[in-house]
Amino acid sequence: MNLKELSKLLGLSPTTVSRALNGYPEVNAATRMRVTEAALKHGYSPNLLAKRLATGRTLTIGHVVPLSVHQMINPIFADFIAGAGEVYSTSGYDMLISVVPPEQEHAAYRKLATQRGVDGFIVHGPTVTDPRIALLQELGIPFLVHGRGGPSESNYSWLDINNRRGFLRATELLLDLGHRRIALLNGHETMSFAARRRQGFDTAMAERNVPVDPALLRSEEMIEPFGFEAARQMLSLDRPPTAFLVSSMMIALGVLRAAQERGLEPGRDLSIVTHDDDLSFLPNHGAIPLFTATRSSIREAGRRAAEILIEIMTHPGTGPRQELWESDLTIGLSTGPRPKET
Repeated sequence: MNLKELSKLLGLSPTTVSRALNGYPEVNAATRMRVTEAALKHGYSPNLLAKRLATGRTLTIGHVVPLSVHQMINPIFADFIAGAGEVYSTSGYDMLISVVPPEQEHAAYRKLATQRGVDGFIVHGPTVTDPRIALLQELGIPFLVHGRGGPSESNYSWLDINNRRGFLRATELLLDLGHRRIALLNGHETMSFAARRRQGFDTAMAERNVPVDPALLRSEEMIEPFGFEAARQMLSLDRPPTAFLVSSMMIALGVLRAAQERGLEPGRDLSIVTHDDDLSFLPNHGAIPLFTATRSSIREAGRRAAEILIEIMTHPGTGPRQELWESDLTIGLSTGPRPKET
């Protein structure tokens, strides 16, 4: 089916159909939806080369990935990209993933922006003081940050979960269960999400006047061996923790392995609360999940981030777009009251 045939089917002019498919604001939302649904139903796909020539846009969204972050093998990144890719595909956009050495990351952004290789960027893994935000603002290209970083979070577009509140609530749960020796196994705290989780933990402990023991704090790359080694060392202390709050399912599996090595049963002998990115390959579901968790879908975040960025690119000058999602606190088998002193 071509544009003329689709227009005749809908009773609209070819210009209106073309503008609706390209997201022009003068076409009302109901018409855009009707045209999009008909295009999908009847298999209409516009000529991308012609569309790019007509609009002066590449119809490509960039993701710059520094090699040292290992994000190409990171399941969180993979699920996010899967969600974003669904939106790109239905909206007529391509995805460009540029994998570069960390020292070339800024140059990659600058090159893609100045050579008009992409129409916009999604920025991953923001740090507490992230220089990429100022760089992209200087380049004047649309972008959205998955997370928040830099000295200010009010003057750019982002999508994030409320990491601080999520870990505050998780810590309060453990405190309500009677735990006082609570270990925190976090991601690198130069990363914005990990710094906010640490703030939530510290705030909850301070509000209950429970001291934080530095021996029960670790922050490293969020992999299973980190959780296993840290938990094994902490469980060997004279005063071991009775509960662990951890920043990923991979860390939680390491803690679980260390506990099982000592014959400890989660939910009875110690408690574990994790953040669960609701990964497709590592589900924590069921009538009663294995782990008590603060849960948020990374794939859904990918979908929404792509939608917001496309809206920003289609309707420039509308100001920063910002969404803060709350995570769900789901009770599983891994938590219970603090065990009695023996």
